Amino acid sequence: QVQLDESGGGLVQAGGSLRLACAASGRILSGYAMGWFRQAPGKEREFVAAIRWSAGTTYYADSVKDRFTISRDNAKNTVYLQMNSLKPEDTAVYYCAVARWLTSWPHRYDYWGQGTQVTVSS
Repeated sequence: QVQLDESGGGLVQAGGSLRLACAASGRILSGYAMGWFRQAPGKEREFVAAIRWSAGTTYYADSVKDRFTISRDNAKNTVYLQMNSLKPEDTAVYYCAVARWLTSWPHRYDYWGQGTQVTVSS
């Protein structure tokens, strides 16, 4: 069983930056991946980025590539999402999740956090 706790959301102006953190309790196996998703009101949950826990291989949605960076600290069992050059369309609830392999499909993720709100004002 894995529990995930996101933090770092908030209100920021367009062009600004935020760093989200997701602390995991429980064992993350080396081959697993941790991902970030987001969901805006009235929209489906969409993939943002993912990282393989052991190798550090990363995978990004085209909409955030070159603006967002996912990283992990294995010792702290924590994954981060550094978000730069934020846009109003990045406004959403951001969720972290754990999957058995690196994927962008939300139904492949077994454990989910409660989410943290990110609001980008224009």
